[in-house]
Amino acid sequence: MIAETESGEISSVSYAELRDRVRRFAAGLVALKVGKGDRVGMLMEPGIEASITLLAIVYVGAVFVPLYSGFGVDPIASRLSSCGARALIATTGFRRRGRPVDTTEIALEVAKRLSLELLVLKRRDDDLVNPRALDWATVAATTAAPTLKSARTAPHDPFMVIHTSGTTGLPKGTVHTHGGFPLKIAHDSLLHFDVKAGDVLFWPADMGWIAGALVVASALIHRATMVCYDSAPDFPDWSRMSKIIARHKVTHFACGPTMIRGFAANEAIALSGDTSSIRVLITGGEPIDPEHFVWHWRHFGDGTAPLINYSGGSEVSGSIVSSVVVKPIPPAGFNTASPGMAVDVVDAEGNSVVGEIGELAILEPFIGMTQSFWEDDERYLDAYWRTWPGKWIHGDLAIKTGSGGFLLRGRSDDTIKVAGKRLGPAEIEEVLLEVPGITEAAAIGIDDATKGQMLVVFIVTAGADQRPISSKAISAHVESRLGKLYRPGKIHVVRQLPKTRNGKVMRRAIRSAYCGLPTGDLSSLDDRSTLEGIAQLASQASTTVAGSA
Repeated sequence: MIAETESGEISSVSYAELRDRVRRFAAGLVALKVGKGDRVGMLMEPGIEASITLLAIVYVGAVFVPLYSGFGVDPIASRLSSCGARALIATTGFRRRGRPVDTTEIALEVAKRLSLELLVLKRRDDDLVNPRALDWATVAATTAAPTLKSARTAPHDPFMVIHTSGTTGLPKGTVHTHGGFPLKIAHDSLLHFDVKAGDVLFWPADMGWIAGALVVASALIHRATMVCYDSAPDFPDWSRMSKIIARHKVTHFACGPTMIRGFAANEAIALSGDTSSIRVLITGGEPIDPEHFVWHWRHFGDGTAPLINYSGGSEVSGSIVSSVVVKPIPPAGFNTASPGMAVDVVDAEGNSVVGEIGELAILEPFIGMTQSFWEDDERYLDAYWRTWPGKWIHGDLAIKTGSGGFLLRGRSDDTIKVAGKRLGPAEIEEVLLEVPGITEAAAIGIDDATKGQMLVVFIVTAGADQRPISSKAISAHVESRLGKLYRPGKIHVVRQLPKTRNGKVMRRAIRSAYCGLPTGDLSSLDDRSTLEGIAQLASQASTTVAGSA
């Protein structure tokens, strides 16, 4: 494993060294009474220490709960509380684009709010030991570790609880097992990515998303080298990724469409590093357009390395549809369902369709599927199984081609993806409603050339006689609660939100009207004039809360 920091410091560990360090940290956890079945949150930037922490949590039989490094207190607290976590392992901070990012206060506030039994902080070099937490280095320095054996686990014992956002309510804690996730990732990284012993895999991904654990498993299971990077892909400029590829002779490079669009917009400097070592390219996390797909394939892979489009989700461990290197790959498409999975596209009646848009469905159980949501079987059944009994409906719109390939056409539900990071509208709306004067709120995602989707919010205020609410204040509040990534791109005030007759906000109709798309069936809409006002707002393109509809 090789780790490179934003400042350019490089460190590495061999497989033997990694084994010993994982055992030492695991022994430290055992000494702290962390054991089988305990849920342990991890809020750390990518690197050797984060990978050791992940592996050690699993080594002692505890359940790994990944947390996105850009989250504020509320999203972290809601995720840890939903699965009854008793411990949090976090970093005191890291650097992002030359500036320090302090996560100490966030970790301390979460620990206080949830009354966590254990808080461990990994310090930066110049940070002092916090008296309210244990020092990561001290835990990792346990001496009685070389012979520590891993906990014995059954195939269906929980390995990880990773949260994915739905359209309503709190995030969903998808449960993955020792006999599910690792096997699915071993399968996918071999058959889709063609990872072999001696390869060098570089997939810059936050440890808080499914890709964090996926990268660790993909590289280490197949005896490849894993390269980690802990900061922005464009710092100090857009040459950073290609120079890391050149420096470490990367053979497999994975990145999201948002990063690819950044490369294309800064082509000359983005390609200044030698990328000739690349054998396979990978992209995923959000839809990519054919133009940027072809650009990336031609420039980063020199038109010879296959570009594997990879799509699935936290709920399925890895992919549902993807590509394999031995078949022609359509630009922005997928040349196969993931082997071992019965995947289809179905119409509104649940019947199989070819050549037309329908719902992406899985027809049989598969390795890697979540066992349920943490202690919430009913919500799990509602989310995937009860649209058409016996079929897993994933929430993606897709087209199945005559050759057996697939094209994705976006989400069929209301979840929002900004730079590949998914969040449910309910989480955003709840935070908006905390702002004095806001009585109702709706959040949608619209297409954005840079981030894939941009967050747009619509609010109803208390009354016409009240002072206008500052858009800066609203954005600052959302950032403080959810993190900088989720600052609204546009904020609009409306007199009334489009709703059904029973009071349910019609987010999909809002998004369609705002984006100039067909609105579909509006038979349940209570007041059609509300959508007309939404359509008018789209042309204003204002980031202030000045106009109303």
